[in-house]
Amino acid sequence: MRRYLTTVLKLAFGLGLIAFALSRVPLHELEYELTHAQPGLIFLAMLVFWVAMFVNAAKWQVLLKARAIKVPFGAIANYTFVGFFFNNFLPASIGGDVMRGYGLARYTDRNADAAASVVLDRLIGLAAYMSVAAVAALITVYATGRYELRLLAWVAVGGLVLLAVIAGVLLSRRLRRGMDRLLVATPLRPLARIWSSLSEAFEAYRFAYRALALAFGVGLLGILCTSLVNFLLSESLGGGISLLQAFLFTPLIALVLIIPISIGGLGLNQVAYPFFYGLVGVPTAHAIGLSLLIQTVQIVCSLPGGVLWLRWKRRSPETQAPLPDHA
Repeated sequence: MRRYLTTVLKLAFGLGLIAFALSRVPLHELEYELTHAQPGLIFLAMLVFWVAMFVNAAKWQVLLKARAIKVPFGAIANYTFVGFFFNNFLPASIGGDVMRGYGLARYTDRNADAAASVVLDRLIGLAAYMSVAAVAALITVYATGRYELRLLAWVAVGGLVLLAVIAGVLLSRRLRRGMDRLLVATPLRPLARIWSSLSEAFEAYRFAYRALALAFGVGLLGILCTSLVNFLLSESLGGGISLLQAFLFTPLIALVLIIPISIGGLGLNQVAYPFFYGLVGVPTAHAIGLSLLIQTVQIVCSLPGGVLWLRWKRRSPETQAPLPDHA
């Protein structure tokens, strides 16, 4: 009962954020933006979005191969799409990670390694997001002269440095154990479980430096694709953001959507887009129109994951997936 009540409250909160966002723009301007969108560019953006999905699946496969978990790419793409489908209908994006781990656990009995790959895949993706945001922010500020964005640039750089420090601690057994004791002995104890999951994931990949670097590079490619999606959708609405701005704000908005206070980022999208793009003078109507369009594209592109999930449900446990590691 508590879970359903929480879901209802998060849905209501998301709808409230949408109402707040819509109250800040003349509805006729927003209607004009959406009704004059170019279908060809929207379709192209959807294709690029699907490419990004397969790129993310390739990133995950790199991590699985590093642990000698032999899963065909088709199965990994399957679980990636199912996870993305649930990302759109569960609070934040963590629900999709649970479904990915659940699907992979059906394919191999190495549950700990499967969970570690999902956790590390998320962390590497986060690092890639912050890297793109930091580079784009520094270019925006110091190459184009947008000095009013200096604070945003240094926040992005600071976030990237923080992630690098966390990775360094996780790669050191002595520092990792020290952090374990610190968290348990302080008011930060509720974070101990999250830290333990990260610790176990890094322990499994402690010496797989080549795989980690390759996964990071593939993650960068995925973010470039999703940033291009935002740029194409903006162009479909008549333009208004540059490709550099898309590279800057797409990762930052994605980080905001991790906050588990709405369903599938509903409402957060509509507040985050006008806030960030408003910093560079993008009209509110265009930013909100873009947020609605990108959320629609995300939902439509995730529907194959729903179909794949229904196929999971219909299969018997004996036929859902082979166990290649023990064949």
